[in-house]
Amino acid sequence: MKGVTAIANVLKMEGVEYLFCFPSNPIIEAAAVAGIRPILARTERGAVNMADGYSRIAGGGKIGVVATQYGPGIENAFGGVAHAYADNIPILLLPTGTERGRTGVHPTFSAVQNYQGVTKWVEQVNMARRIPEMMRHAFTNLRTGRTGPVMLEVPTDVAGEEIGEADFYYRPVKGSRSAGDPQDVAAAVKLLLAAKAPVLHVGQGVLDSEAWSELREFAELVQAPVMTITTGKSAFPEDHPLSIGNGGSTATGMVDHFLRKADLVFGIGSSFYESLMVTPIPTGKVMVQCTADERDLNNEHALACAVLGDAKLVLQQLIEETKRQAGTRGRPKNEALAREVKTAKDEWLRQWMPKLTSAEVPINPYRVIWDLMHTVDRAKTIVTHDSGNPRDQMTPFYEAIFPKGYIGWGNSTQLGYSLGISIGAKLAAPDKTVVHLLGDAAIGMVGLDLESAVRAQAPIITIVLNNGLMGGYHQRMPAASDRYGSNKLGGNYTMLGESLGLFAERVEQPAEIVAAIKRAIAANRQGQSALLEVMTREEPAFSRVEWSSH
Repeated sequence: MKGVTAIANVLKMEGVEYLFCFPSNPIIEAAAVAGIRPILARTERGAVNMADGYSRIAGGGKIGVVATQYGPGIENAFGGVAHAYADNIPILLLPTGTERGRTGVHPTFSAVQNYQGVTKWVEQVNMARRIPEMMRHAFTNLRTGRTGPVMLEVPTDVAGEEIGEADFYYRPVKGSRSAGDPQDVAAAVKLLLAAKAPVLHVGQGVLDSEAWSELREFAELVQAPVMTITTGKSAFPEDHPLSIGNGGSTATGMVDHFLRKADLVFGIGSSFYESLMVTPIPTGKVMVQCTADERDLNNEHALACAVLGDAKLVLQQLIEETKRQAGTRGRPKNEALAREVKTAKDEWLRQWMPKLTSAEVPINPYRVIWDLMHTVDRAKTIVTHDSGNPRDQMTPFYEAIFPKGYIGWGNSTQLGYSLGISIGAKLAAPDKTVVHLLGDAAIGMVGLDLESAVRAQAPIITIVLNNGLMGGYHQRMPAASDRYGSNKLGGNYTMLGESLGLFAERVEQPAEIVAAIKRAIAANRQGQSALLEVMTREEPAFSRVEWSSH
């Protein structure tokens, strides 16, 4: 068999369902022959974003895989790979490479050299008989430790090189996880139980290890309020009495209230890095961290205790240790705490209700978010934001009630990312309604991939918040905006959607939002993607917290 056939056979054995791609790459044809469906994007970045979304939602060790051409193909993919790397998303990239005899000839692009900084592991397979070995190592990296993009460059001559049947031996790879040091677990629980006002600070590690059941059991056992950072949003149900919601670049009023008064912050699957994804932690808190990556420890915060291990395994240890120290039932149910959470939530929502239910025209974007949340079946819907204002407006107010029901992201903040990951998410979870909100600047980056959703038969709902502006940029470039209109944008995105085969509708009145969303859902049920262009106003108000973290 040829090298590409060997690669396709490995992918099939590893349970790969889709190959996200843009031609030309001989792996595309080999994968199709093996029964793996190619999903062609309109750009290489779009293909990577789709694989990213697929990996996020599929679970069970399933991986999004990307194939691109050497040279311009893999060059164009860089932004998408950098984004996946920033959020630790496992995707496998299989670009072709220049034939081995031209390695190092200028201006040949070397993916191995240029992708070192945005991949967990990148290598070139230099002989066809090494394909099983290299693919085995690639999948081990994808499923072990802190995850991230993995790349195996396949020179064109290796792709066509024969590999003997005797040289092709492959068994699917199982990832490895490790639990924490029992002494560290005991010390962490002792600190937590001694705290007067602890907060559980939950990150993406809980989602990555599928530890949401253990998290809920632990939170109820210790009776502590739970906040998620943006990349961890949906790891804990936000309608739970102990949930204080999301704390990222914007945050709920409950995060403000409880993080301010906390004496101990207990991180689970959270890096504690300070970024747009994390509400800064005030000074003077005792810090305990449970993470799978030693690079997170004592980085931007001094730790009183650390537990190094997989979130699921560590949470299981924490549960058993809590029962040992506090009794099998843990702490008594704290009705006063539940009332305090509800009071803080009610007060915060009361302050924001005029915007969430606003009848102003152009439409307030908060009204769109509020009506969306109360129209979809949240138990059967996956929602995500885009970069910038849609993220900052949406993450505090949209309540995620089941694991992976909200895709929180943004350690890299590339405009338009939400479209590709929504297509990938729909392919991973075809029984779910998938909705993403983005602005008019973002759709300008990626809009033609709306047609990719149609062609892939992956019906999603795209909500474009069209205010004709790059929201928030006037204050950063006032002269450019006032003199030259540099913050202004134009376009009719309803017409764009219709021309690409979507159900498309423009919404100009607040009272029309709910009915339009219902029509979009109905279109999805008929197998058609939908685009709602909502004519909005620029909204400068955000739910932020203000304090010093250092």
